[in-house]
Amino acid sequence: MKKILPNEVNALLKGNSPVHIIDVREADEVKTGKIPNAVNIPLGLVEFRMQDLDKSKEYIMVCRSGGRSSRAAQLLEDHGYTVLNMIGGMNEWEGPTEKF
Repeated sequence: MKKILPNEVNALLKGNSPVHIIDVREADEVKTGKIPNAVNIPLGLVEFRMQDLDKSKEYIMVCRSGGRSSRAAQLLEDHGYTVLNMIGGMNEWEGPTEKF
């Protein structure tokens, strides 16, 4: 599984290319703030929502500390999606956040 650091994600967000982030935390956790434009799909729903994702895009998986996003990334990778797991999760995120 490929990994990406929070500061690398922040740098991508400042670029001109679209960045596709999936936050797998529960809705009550996301209310505290999420990475701008991240889509919230709680870990338990990823399996049921993966058909809504585009296999031609690269997705960055995010959670609180990196554990749940790692499981989500592995699940998606096993089904042919291109994914990166953000190491350290939102605990390590120093970039901008938005309220959900």
